Amino acid sequence: MTAVDPRLSINQATIKHADLATALRVTVEAGVQAIGLWREPVQDAGLAMAATMLADSGLRFTTHCRSGFFTMTEGPARRASIDDNRVAIEEAATLAAAGAEGSTAILVLVAGGLPEGSRDLIGARERVRDAIGELAPDAAAAGVTLAIEPLHPMYASDRCVVSTLGQALDIAADFDPGVVGVTVDTFHIWWDPDVLASIERAGRERRIATYQVCDWKTPLAADVLLSRHYPGDGVIDFASLTATVEATGYDRDIEVEIFNEEIWATDPLTAVQRTAAGFAASVSPHLRARVPG
Repeated sequence: MTAVDPRLSINQATIKHADLATALRVTVEAGVQAIGLWREPVQDAGLAMAATMLADSGLRFTTHCRSGFFTMTEGPARRASIDDNRVAIEEAATLAAAGAEGSTAILVLVAGGLPEGSRDLIGARERVRDAIGELAPDAAAAGVTLAIEPLHPMYASDRCVVSTLGQALDIAADFDPGVVGVTVDTFHIWWDPDVLASIERAGRERRIATYQVCDWKTPLAADVLLSRHYPGDGVIDFASLTATVEATGYDRDIEVEIFNEEIWATDPLTAVQRTAAGFAASVSPHLRARVPG
C-alpha cells in the first residue's frame, strides 16, 4: 500500500454522502491525518457534538467550507447572509480549537454569483469587498482567517464573481493578511496564464490560507460543478503549481476537494484511499516540507 502523505487533508466534499461520523472514521482508517469539514454535516450533528467528534478522532482541522454568497444589493437577504457568515466564523473557531495540534481556523469564502437580473459584475465584486469589510472584525476577534476562493470563470454568473487569484488578492489587500487570505484551488486557477505570478504574489503578501488540489478532465459533466477528479486523472500540472506554492514557504496541510457524482457513489473509505494514492503520485513528489507546520 502506498504511504499516506502526512500533509494530505481530505475535504469532506470528496465523500459528500458520508455523514460526519463516517467521514471522520474513514479518514482515520485510511491513515490520513487531517480533514476539512462542511457546514451542513456539522450543523446536522450540532456544533458542540461535531467538535467533540472531531477531538475524539485525533484529526487536524484544516478548513471550514463554506460561507460567502453576499453579492446581493442591500436588503434583508444581504443582512441574512452577513449574519450567517458570522455564525460560520464561530463554527470555524470552535472546530479549529477542537482539532489536533496543527489545526487551522480557516473559513473558505465563495463570493456568490450575479444577483438575479443583474449584469453588473464590477458592482457585485465591490459588494464582496464590502461584505468582507463587515466580517473582518468578527473574524479577527475569533482568530479566524477568511479565505477568498476564486472560482473558474464558468461559475461567474451563478456562483462566484471572483474568477482569478489576482482578483481575490486585490480584494484581500484591503485587510490584514492574518484575517483575510485566499484559497489556492488548482481546479479553478490552473488555466490562468498569470497563475504562477499570482501565487508568488500571494506568498509575498502572506495571503495563502489554504492550498486545495483536484484535477480537471474533459468532457465536463452535464452539471459542471461536478467535474472534479482525483489528482493525476486529468491535465493539471501539479508540479509547477505545487512547486510555486511551496516556494512561498507554505508548509501546511493540502486538501483534496472533489465534486463528482461517481466518486460520491464510491464507498467512502475506498474514495479516501484512492484520493491518498492520487495525491502521493501527483502532488507529494513536488513537496519539500513533509510535516505540517
